[in-house]
Amino acid sequence: MLKSILKKIIPTWIISWYHKILAYLAMIIYLNPSSKLIIIGVTGTNGKSTVVNLIGEILNKAGHKTGWTSTTNFSIGDKSWLNDKKMTMLGRFQTQSFLKKCLKEKCKYVVIETSSEGIKQSRHLGINYDIALFTNLTPEHIESHGSFEKYKEAKGKLFKHLSSRKRKSIDKTIIVNSDDINADYFLSFKAERKITFSINNNSEFKAKNIELTSNGTIFNLEQETFKTNLLGNVNVYNCLATISVCKILKVDDQKIREALLKYKGVPGRFEFINEGQNFKVMVDYAPEIESMKKLYETVKLFKYNKIIHVLGSCGGGRDLARRPVLGKLAATNADYVIITNEDPYNDDPIEIINQVSLGAENNGKVLNQNLFKIIDRNEAIKKAL
Repeated sequence: MLKSILKKIIPTWIISWYHKILAYLAMIIYLNPSSKLIIIGVTGTNGKSTVVNLIGEILNKAGHKTGWTSTTNFSIGDKSWLNDKKMTMLGRFQTQSFLKKCLKEKCKYVVIETSSEGIKQSRHLGINYDIALFTNLTPEHIESHGSFEKYKEAKGKLFKHLSSRKRKSIDKTIIVNSDDINADYFLSFKAERKITFSINNNSEFKAKNIELTSNGTIFNLEQETFKTNLLGNVNVYNCLATISVCKILKVDDQKIREALLKYKGVPGRFEFINEGQNFKVMVDYAPEIESMKKLYETVKLFKYNKIIHVLGSCGGGRDLARRPVLGKLAATNADYVIITNEDPYNDDPIEIINQVSLGAENNGKVLNQNLFKIIDRNEAIKKAL
């Protein structure tokens, strides 16, 4: 509460300098560990956590000890643990401490999921990135940033920062999804090397002959065939982003193929719960409109009779306008919709639920018939089951 009050009364430029000073202070206190590591930054709206985990897993399996931080989890070598910090990108001192631990554990690479909120608060400063990767960009965190353009510019600061830091043992490299309409913006920043990947447009790494099934995905890339258990077009992009990084780091194609085939996915991303029941249960994070659209595209790969969707929307002033749209998407794609509490922060959870419900009610769902509002998430899941 005190923090939110101070943000309103202290000028923005003072807060900005405060964040920058903390970032460089943290770097100095921990003796600049990123200068002795190869740092890969992954940013964009969707797919970041999956790409971070995929890169880390492949590099580990190729014999390169790797650490990573993501929305879902942290890892150093063969030790992984869930991210319970309620933030995608750790604070400045926590990040520098993590990098120091990676150095102590003799990691060669560290992959950092670098969010726009983290960049806005200068958490990326003091980190000497070597590779900056852009997955895609769709409207998110608009209230926080002020506009989509400012949201895009926040992401762009990572790419501007890349070339401002001292070169280490590899070229400063930008990797961009060329199918995204914002690709040229992210390619406009200085770098010693620029790489693109795609499904539709021409690029260095273009997937062809894509086969999407309910059991996994197959695609061709440079005369090689890659298979993965991950589902949907969205994960073709995630795999392409990952392969682009690994090829730049000279990982053997066979190692990449083996790791992709064995990879089971990120917790909470298209994650299936199988306890012997005669119906499918999928858990997916899908916090915003575009990711939920991709979720439903993927669900259509399966044969099903009905879809029951349990969802909510987070608080904390995050993208209020998307709440009824999420309700609309659920109403138009699912047979039954159950709206529950997600993570309200200081907001009224009932108000959030009502806003999501409004979108469902305005698109054909009837309260207490095929639409239910249950504030307790455990009870909402029980209702669905």
